[in-house]
Amino acid sequence: MSDLSDIDAQIKANIEASLAEIPHPSQPKGTNLYGSTKVFPDFQAEDGETYFTLIHGIPHESSVSFVAILQATRALRKGFESAIYFYGPGTLACMQTRGFPTTGDAGFPGELNTNGSIETFISEGGTVYCCRFGLSLHGLREEDLIEGVIPTHPLDVQDALIHYARKGAIINSTYNL
Repeated sequence: MSDLSDIDAQIKANIEASLAEIPHPSQPKGTNLYGSTKVFPDFQAEDGETYFTLIHGIPHESSVSFVAILQATRALRKGFESAIYFYGPGTLACMQTRGFPTTGDAGFPGELNTNGSIETFISEGGTVYCCRFGLSLHGLREEDLIEGVIPTHPLDVQDALIHYARKGAIINSTYNL
């Protein structure tokens, strides 16, 4: 077996060589690395237009659910009647009881971003639905929903989709496992 101090010395030399290959950071903080040209117009809602978002994703397992809430909020701010429907594991996002070590405390930076975004969406006039069957699948209690979230029957998922499609809604359906 090789002498560990020789291996440690070699690793240290390799670290120094690796760090010296390319200066870090290569650009100072505040350097613009990307262009800012917006390709599409900043569309605003026309009278009666609707934006409907379906979310079937676990909070914090990917950014998909969080970004969908932000998009629905942006649509709301553009003048669209905007609604979000959480179902399946997406219902986890609607819990007011999130937090650590106590509810409402962020155990890590960003833990409650989803909650805050849902609360903002509702306070600005958005509608949020949450499937009761999705709640039951995860042992979640209806009384622990974020204030303003509307609990719905499992059969409402499809009928809500039909309703918003018939209204001509732009439909954003997000899904992750």
